[in-house]
Order: sequence, then C-alpha cells, then structure tokens
Amino acid sequence: MSVQVYGSNHVAIEVGDIKQAVAFYQDLFNLEKLDQGEGDAFFKLGEHQFLAMFEHKNMIIDASDRHFGIMVRDANQVAQVRDKLTKKYNIEPVPPFRCDFRDPWGNRIQVVDLHDESLIWLLPYREVQEVGVSFISR
Repeated sequence: MSVQVYGSNHVAIEVGDIKQAVAFYQDLFNLEKLDQGEGDAFFKLGEHQFLAMFEHKNMIIDASDRHFGIMVRDANQVAQVRDKLTKKYNIEPVPPFRCDFRDPWGNRIQVVDLHDESLIWLLPYREVQEVGVSFISR
C-alpha cells in the first residue's frame, strides 16, 4: 500500500509574544481563532488547514528563505496586506516578491492571490468553487 497525501494539515511558527502575535495576525489577515492556551494559539487557514503559534521567549530569529504561503482572494487583497504592513507596522516587503515579509518575530510569510497555477490544484476546495472559478474548454 502506498501513502496518499491529501494536503497540509497545519503550519507551526514560533513567536516571542503570543498576545502580540495573535493581535498582529488577526489584524493583518482577519484570521479566525480556533483555540488559544497558555503560550499557544491556533487559527483557521482556509477550509482544511490551520496556523499554530507557540510562544518562545528566547527565540533566535531565522534569516533563511524558509517560509510558508498564505493565499488571499485577489491582487487587491495582496495590496491591502502590503499597505497595512508598510504603513501601520513599518514592515518592508522582502524583495523581489510582491508581498513576502518577515513578521515581528522573523517568520517569513509569502502572500499570494488566486491565479494561474494556484487555481489548478485548488479547484476541489469548496471555498474556491463558491467564488465561481471555472475553466472553459474550447
């Protein structure tokens, strides 16, 4: 029997202050909080995944290219996130990408929109079907 992978269940990040991280991610992405304990928090990411945060007071900031991606509806929403990052939080995007950034604890996040190649593998997701995305064959 071979293993069948259905997707990613969650992404986990470390943050220096869980209360500040919860406020930052809720403000930036309007994420729905699923649960929170002492030193941790969990947010819904789309239909099938979640973001887990764990407080680590003495964390060492990672300067590598390791990152995870958050997908938003369209280019306007990418621009909204970018504007809030730069104007409210004074966080500059990581070049050369449209909206890669490091959160206040050094985690690198890439914000992308529904387009081109991302639509192919997202078609089974209910939230994409509800938006009305389809491919017309000619």
